[in-house]
Amino acid sequence: MKALVLAGGAGTRLRPITHTSAKQLVPVANKPILFYGLEQIRDAGITDIGIIVGDTAAEIEAAIGDGSELGIRATYIPQPEPLGLAHAVLTGADFLGDDDFVMFLGDNLIEGGITELVQSFQEHHPDAQILLKPVADPERFGVAELDADDNIVRLVEKPKDPPSNLALVGVYLFTSKIIEASRRIEPSGRGELEITDAIQRLIDDGGSVRSSKVTGWWLDTGKKDELLEANRIVLGTLEARVEGAVDDQSQVVGQVVIEAGAELVNSTVRGPAIIGRDTRLVDTYVGPFTSIAAECVIERTEIEHSVVLERCVVRDIPRIEGSLLGRDVEIGRAASKPQAYRFMLGDHSQVGV
Repeated sequence: MKALVLAGGAGTRLRPITHTSAKQLVPVANKPILFYGLEQIRDAGITDIGIIVGDTAAEIEAAIGDGSELGIRATYIPQPEPLGLAHAVLTGADFLGDDDFVMFLGDNLIEGGITELVQSFQEHHPDAQILLKPVADPERFGVAELDADDNIVRLVEKPKDPPSNLALVGVYLFTSKIIEASRRIEPSGRGELEITDAIQRLIDDGGSVRSSKVTGWWLDTGKKDELLEANRIVLGTLEARVEGAVDDQSQVVGQVVIEAGAELVNSTVRGPAIIGRDTRLVDTYVGPFTSIAAECVIERTEIEHSVVLERCVVRDIPRIEGSLLGRDVEIGRAASKPQAYRFMLGDHSQVGV
């Protein structure tokens, strides 16, 4: 089998972070979201992976390289415009050939990986196998309608009136028949070739489509709150280790990772949390569910349930929570009078004071 991993798209729901960074490279527990999916595919025994890339292709390729460090063989497939998941299948058709493949959305996370799903597909070998998960807001997703025996009746993309609460998870398994089905559909009202329409074409043509339901967590990390939730869950899976320096006035409590070169000075970190390499904490409290990336400086601050990217500097802020700070952000109190809030914010920024 091969894999097709989608790492294009504009990431509009994570702006302004994604004005300067690929959404699939935003870190969860200090590791790019995309890497979790690539590792799960590798662990299922699939190493030949085509990566669909768009405007952020250079950044994606710089992060992954040839894939050898992740134990995969990466092939980069440019998609001129993000015109739907079925369009991505057609874009990758030459790479896929006649092989079966798993298609994985690069900003999704699934508990437990996909090994059992791949084994089930190889055992039963349907034309397509999809994963479903009950959600509170099915209108945001592709949705499946099942009959009384759990057979798929129809699939619809982002319906205004969902026929069920069963969303299609961003992992699919296909034979090469999906390529021909994708060629035989028309763009939706959104102007995209929808994978739900392509799978529906398989069903209408008498093809076999299996489904199974996700019992663990599934996280679509396309928004800030979803990213923070993913960070919270993944931090809970880490094993505690301290490789940096912790002085006698500091405390490390619970499930905490302190990476090499990090330094705690009169500070407390309460897990689950991770402190990146060469980051310095001074007179600071880091609470649960917080990831602080490499080369940050945080002084005289409390921060909890947040994700902080590389090289941030935060000083003298009493309390930060539920926040996502991009790379090279600086936050501090002005020393001069009159004291006031002073902002320089990019497009799509959100601030609560």
